[in-house]
Amino acid sequence: MRKQKRQKFSEIKAGLDDAESLIRKMDLEARSLQPNVKAVLLAKLREYKSDLNNLKSEHKRLASANSNQAARDDLLESGMADAMSVSANQRGRLMILLHGVDDNISKSKKILTNMSRRMSRNKWIISSIIVVLVVAIALILYFKLSK
Repeated sequence: MRKQKRQKFSEIKAGLDDAESLIRKMDLEARSLQPNVKAVLLAKLREYKSDLNNLKSEHKRLASANSNQAARDDLLESGMADAMSVSANQRGRLMILLHGVDDNISKSKKILTNMSRRMSRNKWIISSIIVVLVVAIALILYFKLSK
């Protein structure tokens, strides 16, 4: 598609250059004619030159718009490619980070489970000590009061 546009623009440019050279030749011929015919032909040539300049400026405007669009498309394509690679790179880093966080959560869960077991064991131990002490105090009081 772009090649066809470029080719058309180059064909138009060549046509404009040919028209300009023809107008120059016509101008030279008109200047060599008699004054009464010369004035009419030079007036026509000024119109042709004006039309040609309008066509050249229009061609230049379209060519610059086309090149701007092509540059914009190229930038967009490269930007999308960059965004895709950055996105893939970020996704990879996030996955690695997520695995690290997952590992840390697993370790934390194990630690909390162990802490919970220790707390339960310590409660049983303290409860046992309290029961033994209460029984010991009860025995001591029984023997003291029974004598």
